Amino acid sequence: MRESADHDSWGRLNRRPRAAMPMREAILDPAPATGEGGYLPFGNGRSYGDSCHNDAGVLVDARIGFLPQIHAFDVETGLLTADAGVLFSEITRHVAPHGWFLPVTPGTQFVTLGGAIANDIHGKNHHRRGTFGRWVEAIELERSDLGRLTLTPEENAELFAATISGMGLTGLIRRATVRLMRVPSLSIVETTTRFDRLADYFDLAAEADAAHEYAVAWIDSLAGGSSLGRGHLICGDHAAKGDHTGEASPRLAGVPFTPPVSPLAGPLLKAFNEAYYRKARPGTRQRTVPFSGFFYPLDRIGDWNRLYGPRGLFQHQSVVPLADGEAVVRALIECARSHGHGSFLTVLKRFGDLKSPGLTSFPRPGYTLTLDFPHRGARTLALLAELDRITVEAGGAVNPYKDARMSPATFAAGFPHHAALEALRDPAAMSDFWRRTGMRLGAAPAANPADADNSSDPADASFTIAGTILGARA
Repeated sequence: MRESADHDSWGRLNRRPRAAMPMREAILDPAPATGEGGYLPFGNGRSYGDSCHNDAGVLVDARIGFLPQIHAFDVETGLLTADAGVLFSEITRHVAPHGWFLPVTPGTQFVTLGGAIANDIHGKNHHRRGTFGRWVEAIELERSDLGRLTLTPEENAELFAATISGMGLTGLIRRATVRLMRVPSLSIVETTTRFDRLADYFDLAAEADAAHEYAVAWIDSLAGGSSLGRGHLICGDHAAKGDHTGEASPRLAGVPFTPPVSPLAGPLLKAFNEAYYRKARPGTRQRTVPFSGFFYPLDRIGDWNRLYGPRGLFQHQSVVPLADGEAVVRALIECARSHGHGSFLTVLKRFGDLKSPGLTSFPRPGYTLTLDFPHRGARTLALLAELDRITVEAGGAVNPYKDARMSPATFAAGFPHHAALEALRDPAAMSDFWRRTGMRLGAAPAANPADADNSSDPADASFTIAGTILGARA
């Protein structure tokens, strides 16, 4: 056991040394190993809020004490088996020479395989590939009450569904087998269309999804009036010829210290947004770019999160139904402007209708808007609460693994299966997020396994094993 200052979330909102132990040394007896505060798996700390914190207990670090390994890779089928602590960057370098790539990737390559499963991450191609959980074939899970288990869609299916998107609460993911995606190269043919108002994006979004593997929009959150919501629609497809090394572009720079005041606000942010908007000429342009520049542009700036200042950053990601998407997204952007907050990284995407196997997965059909703000005290918290209200009243949800302060009611509104996850939680596992939300909402009642109806909905199926686990706890 050791205390380290290296286990902050990426939002850096609550910086402090945290007790951590290597995963290889973890013995999941809740009393001697983790104490009353329990344990929580920790990947590489790229979650923005407190879903990767367990300040009353112990973090079990997937990357300290040993080097996580890729154990098997079939170059014909694209099946890969690796330890939970393996980074996406390591997977990419391993499989790219054979013509394969990650089917789903977020905005950083420095996430772990276990973290990608636990958060059921999504990418710029949700409309084509869904969430990462759709590509998981098997999980080796260790629990304090049930020992080591193999989870697949057929074996221990309820725990399989709960572990995908379960934020580490169902046990330690030791290793997993996933299917990769065959690609002609990792280079990306990028198509950028500049649009002058929010309505233009909504006119283009469905067609962009139909035509391209990847699609995402950058929004100028500070533009107002008739230009509100202007930005760039950025689409991409794998080039027929290009990179097969999987090596990311080298780092451009790093942020060596945390400034006393964030420069990502006020006139400087407005000037940056104006320049970036005009960087793309009117109309559409196309070029071939390295994969790392397309997927992971901020990875080239080391410790870029320091730019948000000493109090850290809040990221707010919501998803709202397709039907009222334009009006709700407009309301969210206007809300941030009316509260005097500009968002440096404002991203708008369209989720498809590919259902995740995860019990509490965030993506669902609709539009997802991501905003981030330097923490400026009570006024920022008031803004975030209002963004929550707009989202929930529209029938949407707020992303839990980007969150650090949502109320239990907000979480429950977006994730009606939260009680089933509590019923399936490892009794020794806990996070600061779950103490704040799920533990206040309670568990689902145990079901009689004989009453199971083999429903295809993982939320229905979860009650089967929940009854067994709750019985073992009693």
